[in-house]
Amino acid sequence: MSTSSARARLALIGLLSATTFYCFYKSRRLKQLSLNPNPSSSPPRKGKLFFISQTGTSKALAQRLLDLLASNGLAFELVDPSSYEPEDLPKETLVLIVASTWDDGQPPSSSKFFTNWLAESAEDFRVGSMLLSQCRFSVFGVGSRAYGASFNAVGRDLSKWMRALGAAEILPVWEGDVDDGDIDQVFEAWSGKLMRFLKGGVAENGVALGNGVGAQGEAEYSDVSDYEEEEVEDEEEAVVESGVVDLEDIAGKAPSRGTGTVTVAKTNGVVNGKRDMVTPVIRASLTKQGYKIIGSHSGVKICRWTKSQLRGRGGCYKHSFYGIESHRCMEATPSLACANKCVFCWRHHTNPVGKSWQWKMDDPLEIVNTAIDLHSKMIKQMKGVPGVTLERLTEGLSPRHCALSLVGEPIMYPEINTLVDELHRRRISTFLVTNAQFPEKIRMLKPITQLYVSVDAATKESLKAIDRPLFGDFWERFIDSLKALKEKQQRTVYRLTLVKGWNTEEIEAYYNIFSIGNPDFVEIKGVTYCGSSATSKLTMENVPWHADVKAFSEALSLRSNGEYEVACEHVHSCCVLLAKTKKFKINGQWFTWIDYEKFHDLVASGKPFDSNDYMAATPSWAVYGAVEGGFDPYQSRYRKERHHRSNQ
Repeated sequence: MSTSSARARLALIGLLSATTFYCFYKSRRLKQLSLNPNPSSSPPRKGKLFFISQTGTSKALAQRLLDLLASNGLAFELVDPSSYEPEDLPKETLVLIVASTWDDGQPPSSSKFFTNWLAESAEDFRVGSMLLSQCRFSVFGVGSRAYGASFNAVGRDLSKWMRALGAAEILPVWEGDVDDGDIDQVFEAWSGKLMRFLKGGVAENGVALGNGVGAQGEAEYSDVSDYEEEEVEDEEEAVVESGVVDLEDIAGKAPSRGTGTVTVAKTNGVVNGKRDMVTPVIRASLTKQGYKIIGSHSGVKICRWTKSQLRGRGGCYKHSFYGIESHRCMEATPSLACANKCVFCWRHHTNPVGKSWQWKMDDPLEIVNTAIDLHSKMIKQMKGVPGVTLERLTEGLSPRHCALSLVGEPIMYPEINTLVDELHRRRISTFLVTNAQFPEKIRMLKPITQLYVSVDAATKESLKAIDRPLFGDFWERFIDSLKALKEKQQRTVYRLTLVKGWNTEEIEAYYNIFSIGNPDFVEIKGVTYCGSSATSKLTMENVPWHADVKAFSEALSLRSNGEYEVACEHVHSCCVLLAKTKKFKINGQWFTWIDYEKFHDLVASGKPFDSNDYMAATPSWAVYGAVEGGFDPYQSRYRKERHHRSNQ
């Protein structure tokens, strides 16, 4: 072997030895850094507690956890993702996330930049799977099973993306369902497990996490409420400034059930496979707001117009349009559940929501008996109130009308026909409102005095934005409901709620759906502002004046080419009525009122009849344009003394 060849081999061996030594040194150095990622020269970073929230629920839960952490000497920072730079996430060593799922399984808009960054990074091969290798995390999801497959989708996605980027999951995703009424209990259980880990315990899989280094790998989702998927209510809670704690507030304001481990009952009120629609938490909340809960799913509440006419101070718009006696009207519902989450819901979504009936079912006769009994007790409480006469009080104790529109979707109740039959047997008229999501129920419905369909928008896009329906095929259901309405022989109504900035420009679109349902009447009412609600972005700017409602009604009448004319108005309610001209305007006289005795006789006869058979003449004071503005001149107008600033 030549000298030059030997030298070359020695040089190669030396190079390989140096390379091996360098790699060994770097490996040892990196291992030391991983065991001590925060040198003494740099103070340790606080843990981050993120809240992803639309209506305030997740923020309230996160604040509760922050207080618990602080009381145990653990320093965390509460972070709103909208004000956080995602590029700093690789610097974090401990991250806790309380995340709500919003529309269509998407995160709230304020956190989309943060979640999009995570999603894109997890899918970007250039980023690498070790970006968050120094980070440990846990996620608690807040959602509603009523949304089916998208239930807690955001929480699950966050966990998936964090793990894809190398972060170690302390606990598998825990999922809170706001429909169960025990979300606080589930959250406390999750918080208790977190506390034990952060104080040196073990991870969910039982592996000891020395020095807080989390075990990695695919984690199974931990669904604490592990009974069959049910379709009930809200995805989040609202914070209503009225000071009343309703269902939308419960997760953030309910009293703590204590810290540490909590055993969550799997039954959650299930009896013989069926649950109570009204949980104890919902019952307490609705009762506080003045509702009288009947059994497990019904309710009754006295209307302010009932009180008003008892005092001789005027009736509601139904008194002006259809001749009901407001002081003898009972407002009730056999189903507190609904299939929509409308932005203008005047109950602030304090009722459950669902796509089908999945609860225990109470007897319809018992519902009617209890409703009348509770209503009568509320009427009796008006005794001695200024203006209430013995005559009107006595009349009020015998209700003659029932507005099945208190809250929820009455037509969902499987025994709705039996309930209506019982009301008619007692000669109590029925005014039923449906939200146009159950066309088959409309077709099955027996004759009632007047059937309403809420037509809150005239296009698919605006209907989704305003009603926020649970059904994916909501538009098809809406159109089919209008077709079902057209088949009815009794009085039918489209009920339009005008929301400025949302649906007040849809004249042409509204006219186009007139022919689908061919209603007898179209009620057009300005939205009622019910105070600030985190579930709705509406303000007083969205509330139309009566002049706006009149202008819209006149434009719609004009577009119908005389098929519908403006027949009545009730200025106090900011409400206007369109009626079919050929059917209800006879020799220049409107016949929008109802002959209630005739209606009950027709029902009792068992023979077919239609809306022409029980109409009655409308008094001049109720007709559109009358100087009274729809106020009954036999009543005494009472004007409140207002102290707030005028718009003039």
